[in-house]
Amino acid sequence: MHRPSRRSLLAGAFAAVALAAAALPAAAQNYPARPITLIVPWGAGGGTDATARILASLMEKDLGQPVNVVNRTGGSGVVGHAAIAAAPPDGYTIGLATVEIGMMHWQGLTELSGASYTPIGLVNADPAGIQVRADAPYKTVQDLLAAIKANPGKFKASGTGQGGIWHLALAGLLKDQKIDPAAVPWVPSNGAAPGLQDMVAGGIEIAPVSLPEARSLIDAGKVKSLAVMDAKPAALYPNVPTLKSALGTDWSMAAWRGIVAPKGIPADVRDKLAAAVRKVANSKEYQDFMASRGFGVVYAGPDDFGKFMAKSDAELGATMKAVGIAK
Repeated sequence: MHRPSRRSLLAGAFAAVALAAAALPAAAQNYPARPITLIVPWGAGGGTDATARILASLMEKDLGQPVNVVNRTGGSGVVGHAAIAAAPPDGYTIGLATVEIGMMHWQGLTELSGASYTPIGLVNADPAGIQVRADAPYKTVQDLLAAIKANPGKFKASGTGQGGIWHLALAGLLKDQKIDPAAVPWVPSNGAAPGLQDMVAGGIEIAPVSLPEARSLIDAGKVKSLAVMDAKPAALYPNVPTLKSALGTDWSMAAWRGIVAPKGIPADVRDKLAAAVRKVANSKEYQDFMASRGFGVVYAGPDDFGKFMAKSDAELGATMKAVGIAK
């Protein structure tokens, strides 16, 4: 009878071990063992893209593998967010979700919501502001609101698509101040930059975008900010009044960004990603980069980020219904 050699026994044992390792989830192996893709649902050159690229460059130092940013645009953010949710849950495709994930389903654009993902870490939030041309006659947000109330339909606003975050910010403020949101018609645009340029050119009167997005035009003396929709002054322009100080209202609205993964990734892979994101968010390099652009750094870990998304979704849905943007 033929007896297997020691070499063949060892080869068989190694093969069995290799097969067993292959059968194990990514979590049980040396994650990450290959490059990671970071999907961005918005175009190159914007604030979300810039945030994603600094995150990727710093995460890859900690994880020891390249983190490649891929822009998947279209459908008012639906295409990219859908690509993140549909990726294999192995930790090798993650994404930078934005506030719109709590808005799109209320508009009937998708069934996705924050609950469609594994939360990894909240990394940024930027409140809306009220920007007008530098030569506009309004010295305060009260002046502007009084003019809107007296002349419904005269003032137009822009800075995002119909039903986008900045549209909702203004509509919610008007409703909060007992002014019909329809009193300021919304002119859809492909983002804050074209909306601001339209305002400077005289096509619209109001751009309720974030202060970082308006920064270059404010610094150039072409735009002035009347208020920020937050409870505390902006670090970028601490002299811009908060809505609380100007109007006594608690109304606030902010765009936010956070790292998410597909639903169902292994817990230890999630934890490794979360640790890397936390390290980046607390790093001097990230905070200096964000500060240089006026972006707000806000960090929350997986559990708190999940609760944050659920709360944001509920609040956005209630506001969208109240101002007639939700379907």
